[in-house]
Amino acid sequence: MKTRVYIDGQSGTTGLQIYDRIGARDDLELLRIDEDKRHDPAERRKFLNAADIVFLCLPDDGAREAVSMIDSEHVRVIDASTAHRTADGWVYGFPELSKEQREKIRTGKRIANPGCHATGLISTAAPLVRMEILPKDYPLTFFSLTGYSGGGKKMIAAYEAENREEKLSAPGIYGLTLQHKHLPEMQKMTGLTHAPVFLPVVDDYYKGMAGTILLQNRLLNGTPTAEEICERLQEYYAGEHFVTVADFGDHDKTLYANELAGTNYLKIVVCGNEEQTTVTALFDNLGKGASGAAVQNMNLMLGLPENTGLE
Repeated sequence: MKTRVYIDGQSGTTGLQIYDRIGARDDLELLRIDEDKRHDPAERRKFLNAADIVFLCLPDDGAREAVSMIDSEHVRVIDASTAHRTADGWVYGFPELSKEQREKIRTGKRIANPGCHATGLISTAAPLVRMEILPKDYPLTFFSLTGYSGGGKKMIAAYEAENREEKLSAPGIYGLTLQHKHLPEMQKMTGLTHAPVFLPVVDDYYKGMAGTILLQNRLLNGTPTAEEICERLQEYYAGEHFVTVADFGDHDKTLYANELAGTNYLKIVVCGNEEQTTVTALFDNLGKGASGAAVQNMNLMLGLPENTGLE
């Protein structure tokens, strides 16, 4: 019997990207609500309770409303919104964090898919905290460069308009109040005492992300060199399929944020010297940063190889 899957918010960027990754799979039955009934509560409730796996690709309030409509005990949910990433009873959907995290996702009924910027921060900082290299009270700084597709349909339309604003051809620094919506999950999943100082940057390319933490080695436990940090991260992620750590010195000139666009891979690159270190996560903001990660989590929940449909 095929697994029944419903995407609530199927016409948004994330929903469309999930459909692109699973629409042709013969092990799934994709439930599709009529376009003119997408906002009909009774019709939505019917589909939400008929599925085995529900993807929520909605604004936060819409995601909370959808969860409240689910009465069936067998329905398992993967929420791509921010609504439940730090909520009790929800499992954070980054399996590479640890063996225990992967098992929680495999057996969980409510999975909160990570934010794209948060994926960059957590993949680089959380292992260093867990290995007791990065002190929990470290004053961490993080910047993240993303393609404009991460802003959804409205931003995509603005960047791709025939007579677009000239300023959109240059990088745009935003989140200037330092209160970005991904900060709560960043702090919780890394275990940091204080939220990092975080500035996101959007630029004139469609997809791809580079998230970088900047470290003063003298403030780290054991004062490791950049090369030693690289080696420890390689040990941490050894055996992972989608997350890898480049050999130290492989990227000593320029990193391009779209290097892994179109994939579900995340590559960590460590640069620096004995005194200072940068750790950068390169990945696709629509892949491992959103829809690809959601499908990976679904595969894990269904007991399938995590890369099913994602290569």
